[in-house]
Amino acid sequence: MNEISRRDEVSLSGAALRGAPWKTAAIGGGAVAAASWGMGVLLPGPADLVWALGLGISLFALIAAIGAVSKPDEGDRVTRQARHWSLRHPWKFALLPAGITAVLDYPVQLVLDGEGVFGSAFQSLWHGLLVYIIAGILTLTMKGRARAE
Repeated sequence: MNEISRRDEVSLSGAALRGAPWKTAAIGGGAVAAASWGMGVLLPGPADLVWALGLGISLFALIAAIGAVSKPDEGDRVTRQARHWSLRHPWKFALLPAGITAVLDYPVQLVLDGEGVFGSAFQSLWHGLLVYIIAGILTLTMKGRARAE
């Protein structure tokens, strides 16, 4: 009987994200969003602010997630154990960054895109799904960093 509840899994994912490179993630996501929107302004064609912000939010969550598990032996004991758990369960860990993406992206979609409540929810969930898949695959590739505890 070694199963844990969904609530404990979310807590472990959150503990693994403690100490993530949040400043780097914010700078990286912001820079990519600004570059994407800026290229749309400078080059012929429409500049899509909603798409640029969605890309920046997604990259923000990915950088934070991968940065958190890239150095599993740093941090306090609880953080290390949570990061090792995340590397052993990459798909369960990837749910939290995907949720962060969907929650942060929803108001952007709702206010700036004008697709309505359901259209914005669909777009936000779609972006969250992409982050889930990418974060899961990248965490899976780093699985070898987790040593047995």
